[in-house]
Amino acid sequence: MSRTSNRLAWALQLVAALILAQTLFFKFSGAAESRYIFETLGAEPWGRWGSGLVELTAVGLLLRARTAVLGAGLAAGTMAGALGAHLTTLGIEVQGDGGTLFALALVTLACALGVLGLRRADLARWIERLRPRAS
Repeated sequence: MSRTSNRLAWALQLVAALILAQTLFFKFSGAAESRYIFETLGAEPWGRWGSGLVELTAVGLLLRARTAVLGAGLAAGTMAGALGAHLTTLGIEVQGDGGTLFALALVTLACALGVLGLRRADLARWIERLRPRAS
């Protein structure tokens, strides 16, 4: 990976991690908006706590070069689910937020996909590690 690609990957990892980390406070503190979202989805409180733990794990993985691609995959999957919930149940605007949560999910997904693309060699190595070996 070139120096420029590495720097771009780190920038994308940091943006995704910061957005995910910022939302953790609201999920774990039981903020009204977060409770509303998961009540609407029929997943309060376990869905809120579970998604918070998944996002916390993604943050930790994104902040280590060795595991960044795993964090990006986890973040991408989580944000795909969040966007799906917005598009099918919640709507783009949630409780008058002007679409902020939807936009943050889009940005996080774009960052995660960018990391996966830039670190595709790392992804290939992880896939190879996980592939079952013939006896």
